Amino acid sequence: MTFRTPTEPTGRAILLHSGAVFSGTELSIDATAVLISGEKILAVGTDAELRPQARLLDAEEIDLQGGLVTPGFVDAHVHAVMGGVERNACDLTQAETAEDTLGTIKQYADSRTGAEHPADWIIGAGWYKGNFPPGAATAEILDAVTGERPAYLINADHHSAWVNTAALRLAGVTASTPDPEDGVIDRLPDGTPLGILHEGAMDLVGRHLPEFSTRQLAEGLLVGGEYLHSVGVTGWQEAILGDYAGYPDASAAYRELRELDLVPETATGALWVPRDLTVETVPELVEQFVLRRKENEAAGFVTRAAKLMVDGVPENRTAAMLEKYCECERLTGGSSNAGPDGRGLAYLGREVLLAVGVALDAAGFDLHFHAIGDRAVRWALDTVAAVRAANPESAARHHLAHLQIVHPEDVPRFGQTGTTANLQALWACNDAQMADQTVPLLGTERASWQYPFRSIEAAGGRLCTGSDWPVSTPDPWQAIHVAVNRTYPQVLDAAVAQNAPLEPREALELASALAAYTAGSAWQLHLDSGRGRIEAGAVADLAVADRNPFDAVSAGHSDQICETRNVLTFLSGRVVYDGR
Repeated sequence: MTFRTPTEPTGRAILLHSGAVFSGTELSIDATAVLISGEKILAVGTDAELRPQARLLDAEEIDLQGGLVTPGFVDAHVHAVMGGVERNACDLTQAETAEDTLGTIKQYADSRTGAEHPADWIIGAGWYKGNFPPGAATAEILDAVTGERPAYLINADHHSAWVNTAALRLAGVTASTPDPEDGVIDRLPDGTPLGILHEGAMDLVGRHLPEFSTRQLAEGLLVGGEYLHSVGVTGWQEAILGDYAGYPDASAAYRELRELDLVPETATGALWVPRDLTVETVPELVEQFVLRRKENEAAGFVTRAAKLMVDGVPENRTAAMLEKYCECERLTGGSSNAGPDGRGLAYLGREVLLAVGVALDAAGFDLHFHAIGDRAVRWALDTVAAVRAANPESAARHHLAHLQIVHPEDVPRFGQTGTTANLQALWACNDAQMADQTVPLLGTERASWQYPFRSIEAAGGRLCTGSDWPVSTPDPWQAIHVAVNRTYPQVLDAAVAQNAPLEPREALELASALAAYTAGSAWQLHLDSGRGRIEAGAVADLAVADRNPFDAVSAGHSDQICETRNVLTFLSGRVVYDGR
């Protein structure tokens, strides 16, 4: 056991006892207790070893009742502001069918009538593509529940928006409106807009939305932060700080709340690299980013990362692929999304990626890539390789998020280039969208390359984890369940959980998945002071689960991991969530 007794322990002391302890890398063999003093962990050991010290400090005792205490989870890719704002708007995340979705929209629309909401927009997010066959989510059926008020509803993956006739009319989007370079308008055979806008086309309507105020964004951040704490998350990276999908840069909201100490110092951010960047405008962008970083950090908000969205998603054919998408007559909607060569869209050209990557690294920024298609993954890895060659002394920590389709030749390159794989593990399963839309567009061989978590780990790649909430739940235990089982959590959908595992050879061990969500993500975000670890002297950012899922796994019941629930969250030794 490791003990550390300061000469003058300060602050409140708490003894967590009668449980199990995950250190951040492994399950401790015989530790059952953690002693906290003030903001830090004083000691880790058995109940018998720590109780004498606890009594000397008059420590409050909390019985874990066999539960597992872990380092606080760190979400390395989340949209906390967007998630909070959307929880306050028309929240469609709980709708399980098309009928539920339309009913929720109607209920929300009906609640916003009267003098205080004249001609008000219907704004929300979270509807699931898998609930609507391609071509079924139309402006016409949305009109039936929203009436003449304009509606703008972002889907769950936040790469498409569903709009009604009033919104199209207000934005002047017609059959003659051309597709933007970075997006597509779904259309009827005669060219009439269907009601779905993909990627950059979302902005055609999004730019007409009422502008979000800093106060609204701050209110969303408070809601989002509380929700993250409730599931055991103590640190995170806001994955987009810039104008996207109708949302403005939320940096001002973060600065305001950091100065009031209402958002933790462990909340970091990634500055958004706009899609219209050119090689010529790279120096100007880097100069702006340096100034923005300085302004944010003066308020205590760390923004040392830059977000580069390389491509889109396969379901609407905007993920950048090395080879063409498969033809699928049934999936008619959005067939032109695949770009002029049928391989999807790359929002930043390879030369631009290389130029901006090297320049941002030289300025001290971590590169945070959105890379889903195998071409996007390869280009992002090429960029990191170029950065390492150009700036060999750089200490930046670069990572690729999502990693849905990775060509087998590129798997070893994560370890070779020192690139972290940022996993959104909840997606690595056979759900309705996977079976009905993704696999038919990829084909059998490429579908087998999806989410190669274990292969990347085995090849020496470093792992971290993020939820991408509000795209999917921020509950780490649900994502960990999928990482280990490659099946959907039964507590979220019992029927979908019965589907066959998605490429089960890529499943992670529980300890690896848990380490990625704690020590791995804490390292990636530069959260120092021992965060992501349970050891003497580390800051006491902790999460307490209601059980020890290692017991279920040892008994051959890994399908029970999803039943694990966070009941207590500590941030710097202070309880920020108590759900006991």
